[in-house]
Amino acid sequence: MTEYNSKSYAIKTFIAGGIAGCAAKTAIAPMDRFKILLQVHHSQYKSYNIWRGLGAVVRHEGYRGLYKGNGAMMVRVFPYAAIQFVAYEQYKKLTKPYFSSKTQTNKILSGSLAGVTAVLCTYPLDLVRAKLAFQVDHKHYKGITHTLVTIVRNEGGVLSLYRGIVPTLLQILPYAGLAFYTYEVCKSYVLRNMKFCTKPSLDQSGTVVLTVPANLICGGIGGAVAQTFGYPFDVARRNMQLSKAQDQHRRNLRATLRDIFRQHGITGGIYRGLSINFYRAIPQVAVSFTVYDLMKQLLNISKPL
Repeated sequence: MTEYNSKSYAIKTFIAGGIAGCAAKTAIAPMDRFKILLQVHHSQYKSYNIWRGLGAVVRHEGYRGLYKGNGAMMVRVFPYAAIQFVAYEQYKKLTKPYFSSKTQTNKILSGSLAGVTAVLCTYPLDLVRAKLAFQVDHKHYKGITHTLVTIVRNEGGVLSLYRGIVPTLLQILPYAGLAFYTYEVCKSYVLRNMKFCTKPSLDQSGTVVLTVPANLICGGIGGAVAQTFGYPFDVARRNMQLSKAQDQHRRNLRATLRDIFRQHGITGGIYRGLSINFYRAIPQVAVSFTVYDLMKQLLNISKPL
């Protein structure tokens, strides 16, 4: 691969990944908002299930309430998804020589490393989004820039922008790795054994790709498997991020998980909101991988250079 082609491929992958991430997050933004309210036991919504809860958000805050914090999320998601997909492609290329071609180990490792890379680059924006999404009646935070400045000035300095980073990294390691791995395995199986679920690539390169429904199913399976293993760390992350808003002292991952378990148990605490997370994670991952695959075809990079 020439230097020019390598840079061109990376840039197009960055664009494809960013668009895919924004499409996926916008598709599940209402459930994402309610999941945050549910995870941290917001007093106004803690007694609702997913469907009644979404209706309650509309009644109390209007339809725009379903997308509260989504602007901050888009600012974060585009670079996050773009970095993750670019990093995945690069890590997969770098690790491939060290693993047998008969194994998929390099894919799960590459997915995990890509997830960590993306998190480290964009975590403060995820914290901002959580702060904005948690607000209901009062407006302590007034936008992305104001929230960042307020956190640094009043909540512990620059390091406070990374509150909850440890459970986030512990969550993303298995989550990203398993999501990419499961998707790739399902995709390879369908391409080999289910020809009726394939079609020629839109870029007319001769590459065979999955149809949109098949891609969505493979992505959904990847999302379901990944969520099962990483969810407790996601709950801990949100509680640590929002500890100031709730006037609770959550010092670190161990203390946070212990406090959640003592106060609410397993199903009502550590795994609280898991059902809504399946509702959101499965379509999110499905849309993300599918849009990414379509963008690669449109940008003529469906076949790596």
